[in-house]
Order: sequence, then structure tokens, then C-alpha cells
Amino acid sequence: MSTAVRPPAPSHPGVDHPSLVPALLLADSLSPGADVDGRRPVRRSVRDWFVDLVVFLAAVGLGLLLLLESSARPDPPSDGLLATDLLVGAAGCLLLWGRRRWPVAVAAVLALIGAFSSMAGVAVLVALFTVAVHRTWRTVLLVAGLNLATFLVYDHLRPDPDLPGPLSLALGVVLTAAVVAWGMFVRARRQLVVSLRDRAVRAETEQRLRVDQARQLERTRIAREMHDVLAHRLSLLSMHAGALEYRPDAAPEEVARAAGVIRASARGALEDLREVIGVLRDTGDGALSDRPQPTLADLADLVEESRAAGLRVRMEYRVPDVEAVPTMTGRTVYRVVQEALTNVRKHAGGTVACVRVTAEPGAGIEVEVTNPASLSADPGTPLPGSGTGLVGLIERVGLAGGTLEHGWTADGEFRLRAWLPQPQPAAET
Repeated sequence: MSTAVRPPAPSHPGVDHPSLVPALLLADSLSPGADVDGRRPVRRSVRDWFVDLVVFLAAVGLGLLLLLESSARPDPPSDGLLATDLLVGAAGCLLLWGRRRWPVAVAAVLALIGAFSSMAGVAVLVALFTVAVHRTWRTVLLVAGLNLATFLVYDHLRPDPDLPGPLSLALGVVLTAAVVAWGMFVRARRQLVVSLRDRAVRAETEQRLRVDQARQLERTRIAREMHDVLAHRLSLLSMHAGALEYRPDAAPEEVARAAGVIRASARGALEDLREVIGVLRDTGDGALSDRPQPTLADLADLVEESRAAGLRVRMEYRVPDVEAVPTMTGRTVYRVVQEALTNVRKHAGGTVACVRVTAEPGAGIEVEVTNPASLSADPGTPLPGSGTGLVGLIERVGLAGGTLEHGWTADGEFRLRAWLPQPQPAAET
């Protein structure tokens, strides 16, 4: 049996060709006192190796040209000095391979070598450029000052007969300043790239967290909806099953009708349960279920369904314009009445539930459900409850900007009252 092998994930997401990017920009961790701006030393990329090789060869080649130019002067240095210049300058060029790891140390050593070596002249400038790229401006100024001091020593020991002293000094200052400015420009540009990259990574992480939070909130909302729906359906099922249990001598037509309601309620409960399990198992890759949610217009069907189940309900409905009620507000009203009727079936069987829904423009929507205590002397086994229905209603109504009160009145009735705001329709102009 063959096993599929997943290709390895790219070590640097978002970078198409990491080998063509400076290794510094691919560093992921920060540490004080490390290579660049707190970054730990990292391995050179292919691009870094190529640049270092080109820089080394350029430093050696141009250094040899400067050494040949010095030996071709009318008053050339001695052969011993030229040999020493060649050997020490070549060693200085080799030090360039360590400029990324120890930029300040390499620059300081090369500055001292440059005090008498023409061969190391280009290597000195390369090391100064590296310090300008990798270190802060205070360190750059110190290294640049050291370079200028050693340049004065070099100009004094090996002056150029074709250049006056002031002009040679000005040329050295301009060249040093140009290298420092170029290096600091590269440093600023790299810092900008790193900053943009870190910002993009942080934004991607925050977006992922927001998506996870939104998914969790959506699942919590769905679970709350399913609690309301399942409690309603299962209470209907239990009521009809109880009627069959306590009335074994009922007519066949009544038994058949009750069995039909039980079957329909059980099927609906199973469908709702299957849906919520499917949603909670969803990882975000598939499409979530999009069943239509109840609104205020479905309130009459809810009451008729309860009446068909044997619950006596007295309904008072005064909402002038159902279409003007916001969807969220209408759904909240529906859930309040549904939970209230479910509680009546659970705890006050045989009583009459009074439902009153009124709405006035600018005054909001008021929902009130009242019922007396249970009239049955032997209520039988009470239906189980999670004890969180009213708690969930308080949270739901609060999210809609309303308030909810519940408790026993002085008349011995249990009252559940909710108020929800209703925005006024915009005036036509």
C-alpha cells in the first residue's frame, strides 16, 4: 500500500525565492546583542555567498591595481614594504569573509591595516559599508572616525605626489562619507522591508485569530439556537407521550393523531440534532448550513403548534407593521415566546398560557408570557431541564439591546417579560 507524502512546507512563507534574498531579511528571531538590529546570526543565502565572493574578488583585484600603481610611482616604496603590503593586504581581504558575523571587529582591524597598506584600501571601504548597514549610527561614526584617522596616517606615510595634501584629505573624507551614506541607506531600506514583513505576519496572525474567534462565536450561537429548538420539540414529544401513557383507553383516532405528532417531533428533533453536529464538526473549509431562521412572522405558527400539542394558549398580538421589525429583534421575540411556552409545558401542564406581544413606534416591542402554577395534583415525573434556558434568554435579549425579567407575581402567576428596542423608520424627505 502506497503512502502519500506531503511536500515540505516552505521554510519562509511568502518568499518565492529565498536564495535570492539576503539572509538577514529571512531571520525570524530577535535577540539583543546579535548580528543586526538584534537579529541572531543566520546562515548565508545563495545570494549572500555570491555577493561575498564578488566583493572579495573585487577587493583583491582593485587592491592589486592600487599596489601596482604605488610601485610605478617615480619614488616607489621599498621592495620589503611592497611585499609586506601585499601579504598584509591579502590577509585583510580574507577578513572580509567574516564581516557579516563580526562587522565592527573586521572594520577596526582593516582600518589599522589600511594605515600603511594600499592592497587593503578597497577592503577597508567594504568593511565600513558593512558596519553602516549592520550597526547603529553611533558605532558607524566611531568606525568612520577611525578610518579617517588611519587615512591621515596613510597619507602621511605614503603621500601621492600628483595630489596636493588638502585635496587628498578632501577626497578621503568625501569617499568615507559616501560609503557611510550608502550603507545607512541600505540599512534603512532593509529595516523598512523587515518592518513591513513583520507587520504582514502580525496582520495575518490577527486575521487568523479573528476568524477562529468568529467561528467559535458562530458555533456558540448555533448551539444556543439548537437548545431552544430541541427543548421545544422534545417537550411536545414528551407531552403527547404522557397523554398516551395516562389515557390508554383513548379512541384510536386520538392515539393515531398523538403518534403522528410524536413521530413528526422526533423526526424534527433528529434533523436539528444532525444539523448542529454537522456544524460543530465543520472546520471552516466546507459551507455551513444556511437554514432559514424564524422571524416575528412565524410567531403565529409557533402558537398554533403548541395548541395542536394540547397546550392552551391565549394570544394577544398587536404589531402594526411586522415588516418594519428588524430581523434580529423578530427572531429574539420568537425565541422568547418559544422558551416561555416550553417552560409552561415542562412545569405548568394543564394551565393557560397568556402571550402578549405589543409594539409601538419609538417605544420598542414588549413580550409578556404569564401562566399560573400547575393545576395537576399529581404532575408525574417532571421533564428534565438544563437550567440554562432563561440564562440564555437573558444573554440573547441583552445582545439585542433589551431587558428581560422573570419571576412570580403577587397573584401567584409566573411572568416572563422582555423589552426590545425598535428603531424608528426614517422619515421620507
